[in-house]
Amino acid sequence: MKYKRILLKLSGEALMGNKNFGIDPERLQDYATDIKQIVDLGVQVAIVIGGGNIFRGFSNNNEHKIDRVQGDHMGMLATVINGLALQSTLENSGAPTRLQTAIKINEVAEPFIRRKAIRHLEKGRVVIFGGGTGNPYFTTDSAAVLRAIEIESDVILKGTRVDGIYDEDPEKNINAIKFDNISFEDVLTKGLKVMDTTAFTLSQENKLPIIVFDMNKRGNLLKLISGEKIGTTVNL
Repeated sequence: MKYKRILLKLSGEALMGNKNFGIDPERLQDYATDIKQIVDLGVQVAIVIGGGNIFRGFSNNNEHKIDRVQGDHMGMLATVINGLALQSTLENSGAPTRLQTAIKINEVAEPFIRRKAIRHLEKGRVVIFGGGTGNPYFTTDSAAVLRAIEIESDVILKGTRVDGIYDEDPEKNINAIKFDNISFEDVLTKGLKVMDTTAFTLSQENKLPIIVFDMNKRGNLLKLISGEKIGTTVNL
């Protein structure tokens, strides 16, 4: 396998499938099956999931808006819900897991402890990180990069519904040009949206490559781990 240890970043919206909100059991099972495949090959897998399928926050124009800090805490709890759903589906598929959270919910999950997380990975368990960074004003992209650095991941795999990074939104412009490889500098210069600025800069400073790929296409994860050219690679 090309990578020994990976951090897989999934958006909460990805779990919706064709629904307008919530969790699609079929999509969840597809993800679990693909993840189990690479775990069986000896790849150490850590996962960070967003919570946008459950809570997206409120616009500042909404007269009933929720305080930003409160809203971010709600979002953190949403990621824990998604983490529990993925944990259950993975274990039903035969993959041992541990859910660790940045906020203490001892009756539900382990608190995040770096050494324990690494030990779980070494024992072949899938480690799911919930609760973001545990702090408001930080996205799950930032949490993904932070955890990847802490556990010394070889790469961040960002699973999306598009097959890489384009110069424009491919869902709006069919003539958008896809990049197979691109540098961190070029992403910033071209103003491309890969991750939020905090997460992206942290990844760049720690020389941690990012691969953006279509997670919804069955088998893509295995192909990527096996060394096939899938998606777009961002590196130095």
